[in-house]
Amino acid sequence: MTGREWAVVTGASGGLGEAFCERLARDGLHVVLAARSTGPMEQTAERLRTRYGVEALVVGCDLGTGEGRRTLLDATADLEVGVLVNNAGFGIVGDFAGTDPGRLEQMVTLNCVAVAALARAYAPAMVARRRGAIVNVASTAAFQPLPGMAAYAASKSFVLSLSQAMWDELRPHGVAVLGLCPGATATGFFEVAGDDAVLSRRRTPDQVVDTCFVALRQGRPSVVDGALNKGLAASARLAPVRVALAAAKRVLRT
Repeated sequence: MTGREWAVVTGASGGLGEAFCERLARDGLHVVLAARSTGPMEQTAERLRTRYGVEALVVGCDLGTGEGRRTLLDATADLEVGVLVNNAGFGIVGDFAGTDPGRLEQMVTLNCVAVAALARAYAPAMVARRRGAIVNVASTAAFQPLPGMAAYAASKSFVLSLSQAMWDELRPHGVAVLGLCPGATATGFFEVAGDDAVLSRRRTPDQVVDTCFVALRQGRPSVVDGALNKGLAASARLAPVRVALAAAKRVLRT
């Protein structure tokens, strides 16, 4: 292995995670791809090796479990990880009272516990080297309660709040932290969530990644991707709760 730094990208089997892997490899970093489905990641990894001359390590693991997180940490224990992209997560569309309890627990664990645990695992070495970057993928859903995706929005509020506090704590040590808030994006997210018809106007993964890297260069604690999404997030924060709830329900069906 060469002496170049590595980037760890979770949820790397497609969509936004794959786009992050492509950009990071293009920028010259070796890449660790982590997700449950290894087949798509192996294809991506081979493309990155051939196209950019970097190393790419595929780690099959379920980050929603302690065992899965340990698998990733053990696989990267000897690597100099300079970038962590906490992208793994999923949502559930539907009424909260009708949500499958097991599925709900899996979502909150992956969206919240895994994000915090992995950031905590990789941050100390970055602090010791006085350089590094952690990107936690939140969502525009973090800015308001979202009937029909209640627990998902709450989980992303956790990610955003955590990221902003981490930014303040780690910035003096040379480590950048960004809470990235995409809106609806053209990935498999809504199919997994159970309703691919919601939020039909979607940004591309490459657009989201572009927004992320600009915000990192600017040293920002968080960023919302896309002009329309920025407007919706800002209005949600200013509106009374009942107004924000009604607006959120309408937006979910556009």
